[in-house]
Amino acid sequence: MDFGIGFISNNIMLPILDFFYGIVPSYGLAIIALTLVIRFAVFPLSAGQIRNMRKMRIVQPLMKERQEAIKQRYQNDPAKQQEEMAKLMQEFGNPLAGCLPLLLQMPILFALFATLRGSPFTDTAYTVDVQILPREQIELIQPQAFATKAQNIYIDDGIHEKIEALLPAGNKLVVGQNTKVELQTLEGKPLSNLLAESSVDNLIPQWEVTKGSERIKIAEDGTVKALQPGEATIQVTIPGLAANKGFLFIKALGQVGVTDEDGNINFDILGMVLFFGISIYINQQLTGSQGTGGANADQQQAVNKITPLLFSGMFLFFPLPAGVLMYIVVANLFQMGQTWFLMREPLPDNLQKIVEEQEKAEKSRDALPFERKRSKKKEKTS
Repeated sequence: MDFGIGFISNNIMLPILDFFYGIVPSYGLAIIALTLVIRFAVFPLSAGQIRNMRKMRIVQPLMKERQEAIKQRYQNDPAKQQEEMAKLMQEFGNPLAGCLPLLLQMPILFALFATLRGSPFTDTAYTVDVQILPREQIELIQPQAFATKAQNIYIDDGIHEKIEALLPAGNKLVVGQNTKVELQTLEGKPLSNLLAESSVDNLIPQWEVTKGSERIKIAEDGTVKALQPGEATIQVTIPGLAANKGFLFIKALGQVGVTDEDGNINFDILGMVLFFGISIYINQQLTGSQGTGGANADQQQAVNKITPLLFSGMFLFFPLPAGVLMYIVVANLFQMGQTWFLMREPLPDNLQKIVEEQEKAEKSRDALPFERKRSKKKEKTS
């Protein structure tokens, strides 16, 4: 049994999605509701990450100063140096501790991502590899059923089944042999029967030979005829139930890419990609990740400017469906609000004391020793 990403998606994400769709029959609103539910569920983990990041930003200068002092004092005693470093980590905390909450929530976020990249929001594809042998090698074939991995397919609003592509006699054929790729549930019920009971009439499977088109021929009902020896690949695509449905400014939840096949700009997707980059930059500003001064601060500022551009540009080369981008937009809005709130939490007394000492030190550095103060007399006459 799968207890990984697929298990979380099928047993947690999809039931939540179906629940909200049952309340408000809109897949766009269902995506927003599902995203918010998951973000609230992982809030304690992400909040711990933000708090630790804020703490490390405050203690980092003092921690670095203490580390240098320990290295200098115990440079000839590695064992003592390691012991003192461990005490320092115990006092201030481990900077890597903030990575743990992120790692813990990654499976949930990956499952949410996988859910939105599948049915009903996008088309679902099955890949069937076949091998065609010459007639004289027919004795080498031992009939054994071949099945692809089952995938969750929405056959009607709120109704989905796990469907697999099956070759009952196996994926090894001989020249001239006919077989059929059957789409069915794990219990053996044909997809065609399910679609006949459905109120949707546009979920007709599409068949395409993506490799070795000269070796096999496939009909619209999935019947395959072997023509020549060699290897071939068949791709079966089942349309997504909501792939062509729009929501607010989004033309189609399954639409992929900033430009369409004719080169026209999809402004809805472009707008979400741009917002994604802007939200990254805003989050950087909210967390105060601009550095602590000097050359490192300049380098950090340069990185902060480049990072949003890199991540936004990523979607130009690795495009995502509009529904997934909408999830990212909603999640980043939530993240911005969460960061704003947590960065304004009152600090613990020990951290507040460090901040006050840092501010005093900063003011003393800013005040030049040769700077003349204006006399009170001049201030009164001016």
